[in-house]
Amino acid sequence: MTSISVESLGFAVGTKIILENVSFSLEEGDKLGIIGVNGSGKSTLFKLITGEYEATSGSVYISKDKTIGVLTQDGAFDISELCADTVLEQMYSAFPEFIRAEKRIAELEKELKDREEESQSDIYRSLTNEYTELYSRFVRDGGLEFRGRAESILKKMGFDEETFNKPCSTLSGGQRTRLALSRQLCREPDILLLDEPTNHLDMETLRWLENFLLSYKKNVLVISHDRYFLDKITNKTLHVEHHKAKLYNGGYTQSMEQRKIDREIEERHYKNQQREIARQEAYIAQQRAWNRERNIIAAESRQKALDRMVKLDKPQNDPKGIRMSFTKGGESGNEVLSVKNLSMAFGEKKLFDDLSFLVKKGEKVFIVGSNGCGKSTLIKILLGKIAATGGRVETGYNVEIGYYDQENQNLDMRKTVLDELWDAYPSMNETDIRNALALFRFVGEDVFKTVSVISGGERARLTLAKLILSRMNLLILDEPTNHLDIGSREALESALEDYDGTVITVSHDRYFIGKLATRIIEIRPGDWNGSDLLDYTITHTGAGYDEYREYRDAREERLATASAGSGNVKESSEKEQYLKAKQSAAEIRKEQKRIERLKKEAEKLEAELEEVEAELYGDAASDYQRAAELDARKNEIEERLMEIYEDIGC
Repeated sequence: MTSISVESLGFAVGTKIILENVSFSLEEGDKLGIIGVNGSGKSTLFKLITGEYEATSGSVYISKDKTIGVLTQDGAFDISELCADTVLEQMYSAFPEFIRAEKRIAELEKELKDREEESQSDIYRSLTNEYTELYSRFVRDGGLEFRGRAESILKKMGFDEETFNKPCSTLSGGQRTRLALSRQLCREPDILLLDEPTNHLDMETLRWLENFLLSYKKNVLVISHDRYFLDKITNKTLHVEHHKAKLYNGGYTQSMEQRKIDREIEERHYKNQQREIARQEAYIAQQRAWNRERNIIAAESRQKALDRMVKLDKPQNDPKGIRMSFTKGGESGNEVLSVKNLSMAFGEKKLFDDLSFLVKKGEKVFIVGSNGCGKSTLIKILLGKIAATGGRVETGYNVEIGYYDQENQNLDMRKTVLDELWDAYPSMNETDIRNALALFRFVGEDVFKTVSVISGGERARLTLAKLILSRMNLLILDEPTNHLDIGSREALESALEDYDGTVITVSHDRYFIGKLATRIIEIRPGDWNGSDLLDYTITHTGAGYDEYREYRDAREERLATASAGSGNVKESSEKEQYLKAKQSAAEIRKEQKRIERLKKEAEKLEAELEEVEAELYGDAASDYQRAAELDARKNEIEERLMEIYEDIGC
């Protein structure tokens, strides 16, 4: 049954078109991911669905009696609404019908008690009937459980009981967003619209949210740049670009693969039609040149056929993405950064204790952990911005550090975009500075905007532009993918993948971690097996996050089994067998993933080999220098293919 349908929806502000001819429909239980570059109209689409904006064309149909819940990107409530309530009261206020019912039930109970002597009167019977009916409906609809459900979801979203009674006005922006999301999840509406719900969530909370939404039997529409999250929960994807939208089956990865195929087909059809049009026009011109009656008739006949042809529009290029490439300066020593017995506390609050690890040249180390565990504080200690309460940090030989701050605090809000970059690199000329900015989509008049008026995503790109030009051999990045759209994240991934320096990154972006990490360091509470740090080296780069989760889950199970004791030998043996079986299954999955990656690599190499051979025996046959380059590349490809074929047993 269709729960929501959008037909030929359009929206414009004056002459500026935001969306046009957007159509899609969802069946009950569908979970839709909405993706597109920043500013493509995704949030506007939500406002059209909810009726906050009035469409300039088309319509939105929502099945009768469906309830809608919305989390906006700003997430939280107005400050005026926040100040009076505690966190728990805000959660309870998500159920006004239960609050009203509780109040009326209490009034009826008091009135019935006061009128006990009138138990035979019509008024007493009427009050009794109202009380019975109201209480039955209250119980049936979940009135007895709503407070417990609200508290449970708050805990799952990272709020401790101490925070429950804090005024909402004291919460940080991230906490307000999590509270707003908690309210929507608690209500469980029939259609749940979430705009960037993963912002400000740590990995454990993300996992809980994913499991919650996976088991959610109703509709979810989610705008997100978190590719791992989209792959996990969505079964349909709406790609918004060039004011239009196209619906694909599957999550992010599957939809992008299908989109690539569709674009190739569109390109091929367009080029084939253009060739056919050119051929027909040449025929018509030739017939008219001969200028005989039968030639003129033939030309006119062909022209009519050409006029009737439905012309295909040229496929539009993808929105212009950012391009980046990190270049390191001088070579550092092999030991880049050494952390020994590091501790940090603010007054009575201890963040971590006795942390020790060594970062070597070329590693891509990701630091993870729950919100508030001290990740950003650790980064500031590594940079020397704040002093630790114990231990020391030693920087290796010839290490030059470039730093990306997630809050972009190194930007001067009073400067223009152009001046911000130029002042950082005064020896460069204006042309080079503007060319560098153009790589990050700052073109034309954009470079004269002041930093204070540009968006969070634009500030992130400007900070990256400054970092790119720094030519450092150690990059320390604090949540670098925040505020970046998917295309910008992929550009950053590619740049870091090709970077031959050392990287230390704090991130919650699991797709980003999985793509790049060679090592993951997790800061854990000190009561977790007496350690504040879990250090894991990735064995198969490219699948880092999933591999790490398997290792971490297996380790926690082993610790839980060990702490439970070995009173029952048979039970212990069964658990041991279970753990061995799980470890074996994990190893099999890793091997399968590795083989799949090798097969994909082989497919790309085989396609490249065809292109190389075609050029080598074609256009380059008489160009000896180019032929030598192609022949060398051909040998490299063939050697690598032989290695892969032997590895996967082809």
